[in-house]
Amino acid sequence: MAPEVSSDPAQAGPALRLHEGMRVDGYILKAKLHQGGMATLWDVVPADGSSDVPLIMKIPRIKGGEDPATIVGFEVEQMVMPMLKGPHVPRFVAKGDFTRQPYIVMEHIEGDTLRPLLEEAPLPFDQVAQIGHQVAFALHELHKQNLVHLDVKPSNIMMRPSGEAVLVDFGLSRHEHLPDLLEEEFSLPMGTGPYISPEQVQFVRNDPRSDLFALGVILYHFTTGERPFGQPSSVSGLRKRLYTDPIPPRVHRPDTPPWLQEVILRCLEVDPAKRHQSAAQLALDLLHPEQIPLTGRADRLGTQGTLTTFKRWFKAVGAEPKMDAAASEVIERTPIIMVAIGVKNSTPDLDKKLLATVRRIMQIEPGARLACVSIMKTNRIGMDTLTDAQGNSLHVQQLIAIKHWARPLQQQLQLDEHRLTFHVLEAPDTAHAIVDFASKNQVDHIVMGARGNSALRRYLGSVSAQVVAEADCSVTVVRV
Repeated sequence: MAPEVSSDPAQAGPALRLHEGMRVDGYILKAKLHQGGMATLWDVVPADGSSDVPLIMKIPRIKGGEDPATIVGFEVEQMVMPMLKGPHVPRFVAKGDFTRQPYIVMEHIEGDTLRPLLEEAPLPFDQVAQIGHQVAFALHELHKQNLVHLDVKPSNIMMRPSGEAVLVDFGLSRHEHLPDLLEEEFSLPMGTGPYISPEQVQFVRNDPRSDLFALGVILYHFTTGERPFGQPSSVSGLRKRLYTDPIPPRVHRPDTPPWLQEVILRCLEVDPAKRHQSAAQLALDLLHPEQIPLTGRADRLGTQGTLTTFKRWFKAVGAEPKMDAAASEVIERTPIIMVAIGVKNSTPDLDKKLLATVRRIMQIEPGARLACVSIMKTNRIGMDTLTDAQGNSLHVQQLIAIKHWARPLQQQLQLDEHRLTFHVLEAPDTAHAIVDFASKNQVDHIVMGARGNSALRRYLGSVSAQVVAEADCSVTVVRV
């Protein structure tokens, strides 16, 4: 029978020596997987064999005299992990308190973190974009659960075999509905030097766009093989990112696509208001790079001059940080709206009403992104006709049609290019294509028209009814 951890306080905590075969509460230690500076990971199995997934136990290294942040960070992780759900975090199973043996038992994610990829950088551009999209998608799911991670870096990101990015190590994170122990007990910026955001340097811990800055650092490193701000180890070194720009990626790697430099430098803006306003909006750009509007960032080949640097330094000295809304409020005011436009099967009256409905929604949501989507139906079996009788591309014609549909909206609301994208999807099933696009792009609200309400359509099932039944987000159906 495996020896069990004693409940005698004299044998708990620092004096406890863990070894293979030991029983800690209801779990048996099988093998030590990793020993870091702050915690040790053990492969464990339940004593009763009840788990349906592989498990690991994370145990803090407490030997006396270590940084108190190690202990507080582990307490934070014990509070946060039970609050999180979904494929982008390890499943939480159990925890032990500090009176006996502190630990967290969680799902064991197979495979390595993204850290080994740093040695392979620079990576192919499509791989950089794919990683960025997967991580941004995962971050948005966590932000929707009221969490800001605040320690996003390659060693804290894993990939499931099914493709989802998984965030680990929540010791520095902040949850909107839990006490922020790190903010209460420490007066220094908390984070990992190369990835910490400017607002974290100024002790702001509630902005989800801080995680987008860290992701920008990762994308920069994977693209160029260099870190944009080096590896500072002091507060003064960290503060340099408040007034200095990173060297543009194209200086290190001249063949960097303009759209990728645009995305990376936007993520690395000092002011969070100049970055993507949600991780979902960043993921949308990385999934559709051809839709990214280019600004002066895309062609930049140098940093600001000495005088500009001095002015920004002077402004940063003693500057008060801008306290923004909580994570959930930032997410709520930056939704992705999708409008499904029926180019061939619509009517002027339906188009007019659909346009008016979308206009009202965009007026109410000034931070929203609008994705205009149209479905180009293809055959399930056989060859598709991709051109008209004159040899013109049907795909391009449909793209032009939805841009024409949106032009009044763009003019009346003065939507800039960052708030509007256009997509023609080729698919045999219209409803499935709409639902799939909404899921892959984390759409918050679908707006679509319905041609009629006849008994035959009710019997056969309409596209709008299928979308309403299958979509995970809100759906507004417009009828004339």
